Amino acid sequence: MRSVNRTILRDAFAIAVATGAVAISFGAIAAGSGLPPWSVVLMSVFIFAGGAQFMAVGLLAAGNPLAALFGGLLINARHLPFGLAVADAVGPRRWQRLLGSHLVIDESVAFALARTDPRERRVAFWATGALLFVCWNLGTLAGLALGSAVGDPAVLGLDAAFPAGLIALILPSLRDRATREVTLAGAALAVLTTPLLPAGLPVLLALGGLLVLAIPRRRPATPDAAGRSSADEPATRDGTPAAQRETPAADGGAPAAGGRAADAEEAAW
Repeated sequence: MRSVNRTILRDAFAIAVATGAVAISFGAIAAGSGLPPWSVVLMSVFIFAGGAQFMAVGLLAAGNPLAALFGGLLINARHLPFGLAVADAVGPRRWQRLLGSHLVIDESVAFALARTDPRERRVAFWATGALLFVCWNLGTLAGLALGSAVGDPAVLGLDAAFPAGLIALILPSLRDRATREVTLAGAALAVLTTPLLPAGLPVLLALGGLLVLAIPRRRPATPDAAGRSSADEPATRDGTPAAQRETPAADGGAPAAGGRAADAEEAAW
């Protein structure tokens, strides 16, 4: 178990370092946009969402606070299904849910869902979320201090670290055929709608498509006269429902219902 925890911490630390480098760029961009440094720090502490923060800095600098508000809500709406997916990893206590809800981000969810053991999933979620939170805020402070000396992270290829890491995490789950089909369908939907829809909406459409495709198709059962479903009746070894089998007569006992009806008919004649 200790070796597994070390592996989780090692992987989480690697992606947290990349997150900190991107946060340095965010702090530098925010400093160059003219926003007060204290507002940038509070944004990283309380919002803690890289995509929404980058977008908000540009819109706030252009004088569009309402667009920044609604755009951030749209982009971060994906955290609602994320929270449902990792609810067991967060923990049952109230303080765990309050604090853990702030750490529900792409990386912490991906790391948690990559683990099947409940304890490992909990360690992966909390370790990844906490490390990324610390590195993101430290990077923001460093970016504010360095200012325009920091360039675009895309030039260094840091922007590719996040999707590459997430793809590596979900690869083991794609061995299952049903999971692979649903994942590819959601990815195709997101890619096709990205040029046509505002930022954040393609992700929501992909998540909605995943939910629709993941719903198991169950055959509706036909209720009988008593209101019972045929699917609820126990089946015999040959697959015939027990209620449809003829009840044999016991040794020395009363015959079956069909036998009693035949005897009554013969007596009438």
